[in-house]
Amino acid sequence: MAGAGRRRVAVVVAVVALVAAGLLGVCVGAVALPAPGVVSSLLGRAGVHVGTPLPSVQEEILVQWRVPRVLLAALVGGLLAVAGASYQGVFRNPLADPYLLGAAAGAGLGATVVIGYGPQNLGPLGTVPAAAFVGALVGVGLAYGLGTTAARQGSAGSATLLLAGIAVTSFLTAVQTLVQQANSDDLRQIYSWILGQLGTASWHQLRLVLPYALVSATVLLVSGRALDVLAVGDDEARTLGVRPGLVRFVVLVAASLGTAAAVAVSGLIGFVGLVVPHVVRRLAGGSHRIVLPLSLLVGGAFLVLADLIARTVVSPAELPIGVVTAFVGAPFFAALLRVRPGSTP
Repeated sequence: MAGAGRRRVAVVVAVVALVAAGLLGVCVGAVALPAPGVVSSLLGRAGVHVGTPLPSVQEEILVQWRVPRVLLAALVGGLLAVAGASYQGVFRNPLADPYLLGAAAGAGLGATVVIGYGPQNLGPLGTVPAAAFVGALVGVGLAYGLGTTAARQGSAGSATLLLAGIAVTSFLTAVQTLVQQANSDDLRQIYSWILGQLGTASWHQLRLVLPYALVSATVLLVSGRALDVLAVGDDEARTLGVRPGLVRFVVLVAASLGTAAAVAVSGLIGFVGLVVPHVVRRLAGGSHRIVLPLSLLVGGAFLVLADLIARTVVSPAELPIGVVTAFVGAPFFAALLRVRPGSTP
């Protein structure tokens, strides 16, 4: 009972942190918005009229720019974090992250090819995000296909998938480099996408990405118990009625779908899926039944704050959000390793 109470408290704290980060994100910017007016305007749009809403110009900024950007940051951060926690559970490797199986390399190659050679404004989402989405799925598919083929020949399952991901990532990155060299005039735009950005966030993007995010997050959250069982080893998992191969396949597909949806609208944002699950495990324990939902919430709050820093620290210009997460994530991750060297969460 004490464990269940601890989990409930952790979830409540994470929800409060996410809401607080979101409120800070919509209030702070080039045009400061007062928190009471923001709350009043948002409640008014929900049919609850309390207090004095914002003037029309500020409300336009709030609804059309700030809110969709904050929601998209929370969605992307949550997806990357819960995907990272899932990858770490599947591979039983604390250094696994959402880009492990070629998702980042595939997305980067898809986006680079379109920026270099193709039209960029076709379709409801745009050609670059669509190409990144497809490229991420193709990269993961290649890695999974290579890994499962090798596993049938007697190699260890999770370790083989890990090595297959590294091989596919190296190959796709090499192809991407060749494309970049052939399109040097577009390098600025390519690197802008690769380093991550949320400046084009809109309600339209949210509506397009949300179905994929919901499917991915739902499947991963209900897989917590299976990942806990898988942690004790494949043989023991089979005796408990869990099929390790099926669990790995379902979780990898769901995590890769969420990762692909995230990178399609945000570019490549590193360290979220690596650092956030580590922090959650140290605060709330190692059970995936609590690590997965907390990673979703904490990852969302983390990226909202990172995006806030990205768009304010050098205002009116913006830093790539991937630079901010690297500046925060790399030292923090190094500090975690220094506190307990050689340990795994």
